[in-house]
Amino acid sequence: MNVVVIEDEPLAAQALAALLTRLRPATRILASLGSVEDAVDWLRAQPAPDVLFCDIHLSDGNSFDIFRQVAVGAPVIFTTAYDAYAIQAFQVNSVHYLLKPLQAVEVERALQKYETMHPATRPAALANVQRLVHTTPRARFLVKTGRAWKAVPVDQVAYFLAEEGVVFLVTHPGKRYIIADTLDQLEGQLNAQHFFRINRQFLLSIGAVQEIRPYFKGRLVLQVAPPVAGDALVVSAGRAPAFKQWLDH
Repeated sequence: MNVVVIEDEPLAAQALAALLTRLRPATRILASLGSVEDAVDWLRAQPAPDVLFCDIHLSDGNSFDIFRQVAVGAPVIFTTAYDAYAIQAFQVNSVHYLLKPLQAVEVERALQKYETMHPATRPAALANVQRLVHTTPRARFLVKTGRAWKAVPVDQVAYFLAEEGVVFLVTHPGKRYIIADTLDQLEGQLNAQHFFRINRQFLLSIGAVQEIRPYFKGRLVLQVAPPVAGDALVVSAGRAPAFKQWLDH
């Protein structure tokens, strides 16, 4: 069972993760996210988990704001110290509503309810299967240059950039080409050891990363080559641990 925990209190998040792995040893905690912003970034960039455990009061707002900004296909088990949100919770894919402090018996009941209700053909499972069966990474891209076409080998790609609905392939020398693929499609076509989706706009090759600096609220700010014009290139707090592990692989 792949789980994402959305909880702004680190100790509470750790306690919940420990409880889940004790009740269901095969559980994988994909991410522990502490804010609406980090949750939105992660959910936009990643395939849906099997289930979300979501606190309602977060550091930067109400967790229902997450569901207003991004379509969440995964079932949700809410955790909160307040019982005033039960009706609202069951309007956004909620399987169960747990009051804090969490009790193992209540979490077990929530898991059993989820396992009973959750269909085997869920979209998240299908997406994971599709990613697993795609065993041959993309080797090149056919791009148009003027009135001609050329093939760009994947090892010449610095990053892919999405701007206003258009995806650009940017090479290490800094040339930009429009391609038809979306970033979501590209993630399934590229070697995950060489490319990383840092947010909803950028998919980076490992060779493009020049420098990493800590940023506020647990984020990372990157310097890449060729440089990106405009705002700083930021990795969200939710993606930062996986990004550093990718670089260190």
